[in-house]
Amino acid sequence: MDLKQAIRTRRSIGKVGTGVPDRQLIEKVLEAARWAPNHHMTQPWKFIVLTGDARKRLGSVLKELKAEEMTPEERKLRAEQLEQTARKPLRAPVVIAVAVTPSDDPRVEEVEEICAVAAGVQNALLTAHVLGLGAIWRTGKPTYTEKMKSFFKLGERDQMLGFIYLGYPSMLPKERPREPLKEKVEWWN
Repeated sequence: MDLKQAIRTRRSIGKVGTGVPDRQLIEKVLEAARWAPNHHMTQPWKFIVLTGDARKRLGSVLKELKAEEMTPEERKLRAEQLEQTARKPLRAPVVIAVAVTPSDDPRVEEVEEICAVAAGVQNALLTAHVLGLGAIWRTGKPTYTEKMKSFFKLGERDQMLGFIYLGYPSMLPKERPREPLKEKVEWWN
């Protein structure tokens, strides 16, 4: 598949099968992320690959975070919702936690470090697609909490940025229209 086709046909795959991709394929996805552009070559990315029971431990953290938003009475009434939250990381056989470890070099802007990691995620998603894997980039409020940061043993300045759920696709993604380029671009002389 050529680059243009990969970019235009890559879609978020929210449903994958239970088969765990070979470690070599996962490493190819991560290797592509490692080659993202990065100002000052700080290489601020950190990837934590969760399989097996590690996904259950992540689910426990997600459940705890959800429970913290509820009163004790709500927790009893919405126990099934809490269990559903705990099962979220089990939707894919591989979950790649993505974090940024910003450089403390005073020349480096933190936003550039975050952008470098985001570019790495796009490389990873495109590579997964080309390799026949399904992937989706998941974020959300729990991602950015101190509890999540602590779970992944991140440093004080480090930040969680999201999770790549990865596996073999078990759905056909919908074509999603894009706004015309002319509505998003200004040409200045």
